[in-house]
Amino acid sequence: MRIRDRFEVSRWAGPAFLLCSVVLIPWTAYLAFSLPSRQVSSHYNVAWVGFDVFLLVTLGATGYFALRRSRYLALTSASAATLLVVDAWFDVLTSPGRQVIESIILAVVIELPLATICAWLSYRTEHLAERRFNVLPLRLDRSLHRRGRLDVPGLSLSSGLLLAVDPAPQPGQAATPTPSLK
Repeated sequence: MRIRDRFEVSRWAGPAFLLCSVVLIPWTAYLAFSLPSRQVSSHYNVAWVGFDVFLLVTLGATGYFALRRSRYLALTSASAATLLVVDAWFDVLTSPGRQVIESIILAVVIELPLATICAWLSYRTEHLAERRFNVLPLRLDRSLHRRGRLDVPGLSLSSGLLLAVDPAPQPGQAATPTPSLK
């Protein structure tokens, strides 16, 4: 039995992104031969400070969501891993003369190991979220237990676990319960 998503995103998203990656091949070749090896930018400092602010916010969000044990940790830690790898790449390649060694050391000792930890956090969070259920509070009204459901749309009670139910099932299909996450 094939699981279908409500919007059939996979039908168009896969081919669209594959096409984008194929289009990037000649574009990258063109840039490799046409861009100058040296470029002076009047906003170089603003670009780096802005990038570091994005990195700061992403690392802060990753820490916040880790403390809250939120499912959003997977998103922020994957974003942080990506930004850290990009930061290491451009630090090394845009550093002048004597600063290249310093940039390589920072990349190898700090940025890339932290990116690896962030990628691991993202991977682990995704797998933990698949198995996590919120247990209903014991104070829940006994009448809800007798009826076996809640009067809140989109939620149901099954074997003492709070399950979120897809509020808009496909026509002719029953609603399927999924684990409720924070």
